[in-house]
Amino acid sequence: MLYNKLPKWSLWDEFDRLEREVDQLFNAYSGLMTPAPDFPAINIWTSDEAGVITAELPGVEPEDVEVLASGDTLTISGERALEPIAKDARVHRQERVSGKFVRSIQLPFPVQPDRVEARMEKGILNVFAPRMEADKPKKISIRSTN
Repeated sequence: MLYNKLPKWSLWDEFDRLEREVDQLFNAYSGLMTPAPDFPAINIWTSDEAGVITAELPGVEPEDVEVLASGDTLTISGERALEPIAKDARVHRQERVSGKFVRSIQLPFPVQPDRVEARMEKGILNVFAPRMEADKPKKISIRSTN
């Protein structure tokens, strides 16, 4: 009997095969589909007095960075130059981003823009943003009604 020697065919088996092939395709190109991380990477600490913002800016010169403060928003912008590559070199992997960047951060309080200080050391931008006096928490003394 020839019928018994033929492989069994199932529509569900075909769907499973198709799913595996699509998964392989997406896994192979997943690096192209993942979103780029925000640049620059930042950390923010706050106290009752001020906020401290640090940003990783490797390969960026301080003169290529601008920090703006307005209300409760701090904006860091600038440009990271493209690394020079020899004309006869072949690029095997290029993950470091270059070009213009802008990153706006909303702080939990308004800052005093005229007192914001920024410095850069070893590729790390440090921004000290003092809180507006009117917005600082005030300790309320409690009087006795006796």
